[in-house]
Amino acid sequence: MSAPVRVLLADDHTLFRKGLAELLDGRGEIRVVAATGDAETAVALAREHAPDVAIVDLNMPPHGGLALVRRLRAEGWSGASIVLTVSDAADDMANALAAGARGYLLKDMEPEEVVDAVRRALRGETVVAPAMTLKLVELLNPQRAAAARETLLAQLTAREREILAYLAEGKTNKAIARCLDISHETVKLHVRKIFAKLKLSSRVEAALVAVEHGVAPRAGKAPPEA
Repeated sequence: MSAPVRVLLADDHTLFRKGLAELLDGRGEIRVVAATGDAETAVALAREHAPDVAIVDLNMPPHGGLALVRRLRAEGWSGASIVLTVSDAADDMANALAAGARGYLLKDMEPEEVVDAVRRALRGETVVAPAMTLKLVELLNPQRAAAARETLLAQLTAREREILAYLAEGKTNKAIARCLDISHETVKLHVRKIFAKLKLSSRVEAALVAVEHGVAPRAGKAPPEA
């Protein structure tokens, strides 16, 4: 049996850090060798324990997780840094990867996804949260991203495409419900499905996708807002 992956955790949220440590230590193939909420201490712990992987919070004090990622590199540590954060902003991911991080994960991921990402990062792969995959493609290859988005759009039902067009007009869920003569709750359900299928996080993103890919706004107008 191969030796367990040695992990350093650096996150200033004590409860989350301890919970993640327990989660990872519960897997036989991973061992948390050190954990801290302070960047300077993290550097010292990396020197002492020589972990294979460092999981770093994006916004930890005093200068942020990316400063820590760079510092570890400058210290000559050769392991894999993974940023674990609540931010799903493409710019934050781009900055993390540019700083030398080998991964960008979100804190709402499933435990098994985090464990798998640790393994893959150790093998030299760049790992990102599933919700960030398309954003990474957009950063690296805009044309390929457009093709990928077309594939995702093909998964929408006729009703979902209709609602996406209304979103592009900036209509509220209530206005869309009146236009289509369906319930407000039904519209909310469709919007959630649209976001999930297209891997979106906001109505603005949905509107941009609709316009970019020709899901044109409808000519008709919704009734005035109540």
